[in-house]
Amino acid sequence: MMNVLKRPIVTEKMTALNKLGKYAFEVEIKADKIQIKKAIEKLYSIKVVSVTTMRTLGKKRSKNINGRVVTGYTSTTKKAIVTVAEGEIIDIYADL
Repeated sequence: MMNVLKRPIVTEKMTALNKLGKYAFEVEIKADKIQIKKAIEKLYSIKVVSVTTMRTLGKKRSKNINGRVVTGYTSTTKKAIVTVAEGEIIDIYADL
């Protein structure tokens, strides 16, 4: 199950959504919604109502190294926004 979930996403925008019962995780690119739902339910022992996924494509990045320009791409990632049942919460900081 841990190979499906990579890490929780903790940003200002996601912290605001936590009050609505929505939590974001970075997941494996090939993981589907059913696998994500099962992994969250097993790991945190809560009821998941819905899962929304999105892919962010890698961007082109350039930087100067020793007077030369080196270009490359960031990796493509997949995010999942999980909505939990009303009254349940995920304590992301408990695992730290």
